[in-house]
Amino acid sequence: MHCRKLVSLCAAAVCFAALPLTASAQQKLYVYTSMKESMVSGLKTAFTKKYPDIKIDFQSAGAGKLMAKIAAERESGKILADVLWTSEIPDFYQLKAGGLLLKYIPTESKALINPLPDYDGSFTPARLGTIGIAYNTRFVKEAPKTWDDLKKPAFKGAFGIANPALSGTAFMSVEVIAQKLGWQYFEALRANGAKIGKGSGQVVDDTASGDLVGCLGVDYITLDKVDKGANLALVFPPEMLVIPSPVAIFKNSPNAEAAKKFVDFLVSREGQAIIAEDGTLPVRTDVKIPDRFKAVLPPADEAMKRALPVDYRKMAAEKEAEVRGTKKPDAAGQLSDKEATIKKFTDIMQK
Repeated sequence: MHCRKLVSLCAAAVCFAALPLTASAQQKLYVYTSMKESMVSGLKTAFTKKYPDIKIDFQSAGAGKLMAKIAAERESGKILADVLWTSEIPDFYQLKAGGLLLKYIPTESKALINPLPDYDGSFTPARLGTIGIAYNTRFVKEAPKTWDDLKKPAFKGAFGIANPALSGTAFMSVEVIAQKLGWQYFEALRANGAKIGKGSGQVVDDTASGDLVGCLGVDYITLDKVDKGANLALVFPPEMLVIPSPVAIFKNSPNAEAAKKFVDFLVSREGQAIIAEDGTLPVRTDVKIPDRFKAVLPPADEAMKRALPVDYRKMAAEKEAEVRGTKKPDAAGQLSDKEATIKKFTDIMQK
């Protein structure tokens, strides 16, 4: 009897001692992202279910704030994030040029739509964000059909564009529109009373409330409001704003293997189905748009055919030159970088 008790006590001690070891073995993954809670919550739940040994924490903020946070962490000696997922593509080229990103090509990379040139695995598109014209159906009775319709009286004094200094999606939108339609387009919008808003979510909120009658609206943010009964509609002109949202792993991440699993999951059929269910385009043609969005969102391959062209190589070259300190001033004596684009836009919109 004494021996049995001794064996039982020893077994219990072994099990008790093993508990903290098991708990400490759980990996923690930190993802910095500009995606909103409506999107990341479903991804977090599904990923945790698939990988219960990995605890994942999403820290959401605008791309500008996240880059400032990363810069501060780097200065202090350690970047806390394992993964970055935003929509401001130049940031990823900057991080790549600085040697901060781990090259990783997802296991299902051949199934992905990848509009980025010279792809080497440093960062991978995880969604195709579409930015259209969101408008309040109480005040705008005729749906706009082209970008020029935003110059009409229906939008006078009440059209908003998120601040490109705060929102990576807004910055990319401004950059692409300026490349294609010229800065005179923003001059015309401002002449019609267009305004700078705050973040991409805020301008949609303001349009839903009636403080604005329209805005440049991010697909899933706007459609989430529509699902909840807001008096909003979203339309896309023939030439679409399609902004890939890359995901990348930081080179010195102590959780690189867990980060690779997250990237694989994000671009898997399961992950992309969750993304599509939130009202944004997947990067896979084998993942379909939910029926309730089909009247608004085109298939991903059609959207890419309609997309306003973006010179990613030029943007990449400018970013690399900026990082290496080799970029030369233009004729006006100013660098043609992100700050110059934001300043140009802000100067126009504050006239």
